[in-house]
Amino acid sequence: MAYAIIKTGGRQHRVTEGDIIDVDFLDEQPGKEGVFADVLFHCDGDKLTHGSPLIEGATVTGEVVEQRKDKKVIAFKYRRRKGYHRTVGHRRKLTRIKITEISLGAKTSKAKKAKDEEKAE
Repeated sequence: MAYAIIKTGGRQHRVTEGDIIDVDFLDEQPGKEGVFADVLFHCDGDKLTHGSPLIEGATVTGEVVEQRKDKKVIAFKYRRRKGYHRTVGHRRKLTRIKITEISLGAKTSKAKKAKDEEKAE
């Protein structure tokens, strides 16, 4: 099973084909393709590839499923015996993405799967 570690929005995500992940807000409409070029690590069985810091030519492609908001986070400030309390909160904007392809430049994991299926027949 091939997987990759990508960087987006200041965070790193471990992804495989078919995964659905939430990343920080991307300005894309649902149904559009998004390409992540910041691939830090790729593993395909026993083959490990890592960049320093990025793998040249490697991309991860995903389809935007929806734009959504995260759960509400509440910050409550309070000073005892002073009559002071303050509540503030926010909801982080997220983009839900379904990973469709992991590519290492000329080689793609989909192409390799197709070759493996042909050899098996």
